[in-house]
Amino acid sequence: MKVLIINGSPHISGCTVRGLQEVEKELHANGVDTEWVNVGIKDVRGCIGCNFCMKNGRCVFNDIVNETAPKFAEADGLLLGTPVYYAGSNGQLHAFLDRLFYSTSSTQNHAFKVGATVVSSRRAGSTSAFDDLNHFFTISSMPIVSSTYWNEVHGFTAEQVEKDAEGLQTMRNLGRNMAFVIKALAAQKAIEGSFPKQERDHFTSFPDGL
Repeated sequence: MKVLIINGSPHISGCTVRGLQEVEKELHANGVDTEWVNVGIKDVRGCIGCNFCMKNGRCVFNDIVNETAPKFAEADGLLLGTPVYYAGSNGQLHAFLDRLFYSTSSTQNHAFKVGATVVSSRRAGSTSAFDDLNHFFTISSMPIVSSTYWNEVHGFTAEQVEKDAEGLQTMRNLGRNMAFVIKALAAQKAIEGSFPKQERDHFTSFPDGL
């Protein structure tokens, strides 16, 4: 079992990474492997809606998105981490996720991969960034893992995050919860033989005013 950790912060030793590391420790303690992808330091452009991926199974821009796609396919869970910028997520991370989810939608089944988001902020704006990134999961039939508070840590430096005892506690609970949900889904799938069917027959675009 593996969780793919997507770090949206350009600071490899910063607040966001410190929060993600606390989650990772509990994942490892509960038998779940991890792999990191650092997006915040990459040059990532947004989706241009060309639909190249629908015909070719990969994004037209051959960058970290296409490199990450097979890792996403193999993962049992996706853990996103972002700093908070103007009450939103890191722009590179959001562009990356737009293209990753869309470019793989015709070739991969994201359903029942477990999703979780971690945000870090100095003081505020975290819940709107948290909500924004969770939308990628809710449109993809991906169960979202929660914790004992919003999945956030606070501080301006990683050293300050060390003083956020409740934030780090929230991260540890998140890691344990995520590992449990991944195992529970795998166990139920083994009993039933598959995950629930996801219907894809209808695609409403309101051409007749309905």
